[in-house]
Amino acid sequence: MQVDGAVAVVTGGAGGIGTALVRRLADAGARVVVVDLPGQGAAALAESIGASRALGMDADVSSTDDLREVLALAEDRFGPVDLYFANAGIGGEQGIGESEAEWERIIDINLLAHVRAARLLIPGWIARGSGYFVATASAAGLLTQIGTAPYAVTKHAAVAFSEWLSVTYGAQGVRVSCLCPMGVNTKMLNDVLEAEDQGAQLGARAVTHAGDVLEPQDVAERVLEAIQEERFLILPHLQVREFMQRKAADPDRWLRGMRRLQDEVAGP
Repeated sequence: MQVDGAVAVVTGGAGGIGTALVRRLADAGARVVVVDLPGQGAAALAESIGASRALGMDADVSSTDDLREVLALAEDRFGPVDLYFANAGIGGEQGIGESEAEWERIIDINLLAHVRAARLLIPGWIARGSGYFVATASAAGLLTQIGTAPYAVTKHAAVAFSEWLSVTYGAQGVRVSCLCPMGVNTKMLNDVLEAEDQGAQLGARAVTHAGDVLEPQDVAERVLEAIQEERFLILPHLQVREFMQRKAADPDRWLRGMRRLQDEVAGP
């Protein structure tokens, strides 16, 4: 798909990977709607790019009404949405996740927000014969996440939903990509690495132990390349493909290796 001239929406767009995607899309000629929670700086980011190429909106991806308003305003300002980046996401409780309310919250943001957006977008894309859905998941959605069950489970679910979208609507012109990075230099990762709770640091230490920490701009570049090639799986960290192959070849051996990694990063 050609990005130049396309209309794109990026949720979680005011920080980290989202901001890098917004700037890279704008540089490539797209008109971009930056979506984030109130107070996160969506409008300021859009203003820095320019009113002719970007629009900032405060919205909550857990609200279908908010998403409907985002898509309507995007169309009114720039035209029908061609590219939707379901990039907003949150971490979760450590361990098995004792709070059902927190489980519901992370499912709502990391999975159901993708479902809500797809429900609103897919009918129009089928009618037009084109559209592109890009889900930000994680390598945790292909492998797992040491330390936090809610994050690992919801990222697996985001990958599965992306696969389903591609299988179900791919023949009708809907393209889907799923971004699955490991460590990226973002506030989410750094906040966990700097947490006082050693348990909270466990997953982040595992990520940094397993591979390099990439810059958001590098990840955004890989995403644009994948969109141009209409490639489903986006793996900015090359090690992830190798880990996936090991997992598929011998799941029991892979699980033993993950337990060893967990012990290593847990420390004394």
